[in-house]
Amino acid sequence: MTTIGDVSWQVLRAHGIDTVFGNPGSNELPFLAAMPEGTRYVLGLHEGAVLGMADGYAQVTGGPALVNLHAASGSGNAMGALTNAVYSHTPLVLTAGQQVRSTVGQEVMLTNVDAASLTRPLVKWAAEPLDPQDVPRALSQAVHTALLPPRGPVYLSVPYDDWAAEAAPAASHLPGRRTTPAAALDTGALDELAGLLAGARNPVLVLGPQVDADRANSDAVRLAESLGCPVWIAPSASRCPFPTRHPAFRGVLPASVRAVTERLDGHDVVLVAGAPVFRYHQFLPGDLLPEGARLLHLTADPDEAARAPVGEAWVAPVGPALAALAGRVPASGRPPLPPRPPFPRPASATGHVPPEELFALVREAAPDDAVHVVESTSTAEAYWAQADLAAPGGYLFPASGALGFGLPAAVGAQLAHGSARRVVALVGDGSANYGITALWTAAQYRVPVVFVILKNGTYGALRGFAGLLGTGETPGLDVPGLDFVKIAEGYGVPAVSVRDAAATAAALKEAFDADGPRLLEVVTGPGVDGDHRLAAFRNG
Repeated sequence: MTTIGDVSWQVLRAHGIDTVFGNPGSNELPFLAAMPEGTRYVLGLHEGAVLGMADGYAQVTGGPALVNLHAASGSGNAMGALTNAVYSHTPLVLTAGQQVRSTVGQEVMLTNVDAASLTRPLVKWAAEPLDPQDVPRALSQAVHTALLPPRGPVYLSVPYDDWAAEAAPAASHLPGRRTTPAAALDTGALDELAGLLAGARNPVLVLGPQVDADRANSDAVRLAESLGCPVWIAPSASRCPFPTRHPAFRGVLPASVRAVTERLDGHDVVLVAGAPVFRYHQFLPGDLLPEGARLLHLTADPDEAARAPVGEAWVAPVGPALAALAGRVPASGRPPLPPRPPFPRPASATGHVPPEELFALVREAAPDDAVHVVESTSTAEAYWAQADLAAPGGYLFPASGALGFGLPAAVGAQLAHGSARRVVALVGDGSANYGITALWTAAQYRVPVVFVILKNGTYGALRGFAGLLGTGETPGLDVPGLDFVKIAEGYGVPAVSVRDAAATAAALKEAFDADGPRLLEVVTGPGVDGDHRLAAFRNG
């Protein structure tokens, strides 16, 4: 007998899904019992960390990732991290176990009440099949929906007695199904965009995460060089779509209306590719564009195009469109832009390592193609001042600002890269607590991430906003008394605490030479906890 579980796993494997990220409960065991040999199960200790790992994994592989959640409670635990996947357009397939079908209406223990509504409006699509025979088709629909533009997470709740039911013959067609997006800019649209860019007096490119997700970074470079124009990364960047040492690179746009308009002043044509217009954060209102500027928007997301407050939008896959534009726009004849200035010399200090000095040390110690998973929001300016990112896929950041992404996403990214690229996680001490259980997974699976915790004893981003909003000293801004060396060692990750540049450099070298995870707690602010202990690495 071919069961619903058998066919469903055939559907998943047909899409290349051979890894499951989960933290199981009783409702999920029948689904996992049907899991075919050769499938890898990656266990996390909290659903937020589980989803973050899958998010990092899928962003690196470019394919779908499967997340197995426990009923309503496990789904709820994952929803904070789910917001990152939504704004990263990460193709996650979330499955959740439901109680036995005949008991759902009674709301017995572990019933997922109104399951399809639980994750809305975050996911692209959510469902609970009305009949066991529809489960394989619904799962197939879920995977295709997650992968079709705009990519994003989907959610499927399945009563656990469905998996053992006999599958109908028609289900055998599902593993062979394929969906191909129809999209590409036609000749007329390409000629119009190319003409507008070529005819601009002073054009500028603003690139977003979809450029990097599509691995169109080199096409963006070709287009910028043909135009001889500067390039900005769109506000609230979750990926790095352009090499940071290229002469055209200008940095990341600030996340307020007023600041964006100031940075774009003097440009008559602005091409925004692969990003919303715009992901503002701070409320500093002003004119949406400099006077006389025209904004062209290239996006694969129809929702992004619809909600933008300004500009003309073309909805199409960003990578192919950029490649086509780079081939159509003639050389402008503008003089080459001067090389980027040398990295600024970071300030040093006694008793702590300022963030910019730390980032310079990481840049010097890490391999050239290292992947930086960053979740230290208050030190973004210092990070970008020292960043040398050239290879596609080299930077990941929580796309919606939901804390807890950094540590687990780094584990997922390293699992996806294997030995091909090293991953370093740069995470603030406040952020780290949201995904700290990912250290256990890193230790258990010997995932060689270099975890760097920036320890300043406070929520730096909140203190910045307290100044911006004029709220003064409010409760809950500080996080004293944290010892990440003891926490890491408790989870099985060797760790060291450092307070000066020399010790940091030595610890980074040892960490990158190791074949398993290592954690550095780097004190980045003066007088943090008064703790001058230097812990040594231990073998493990």
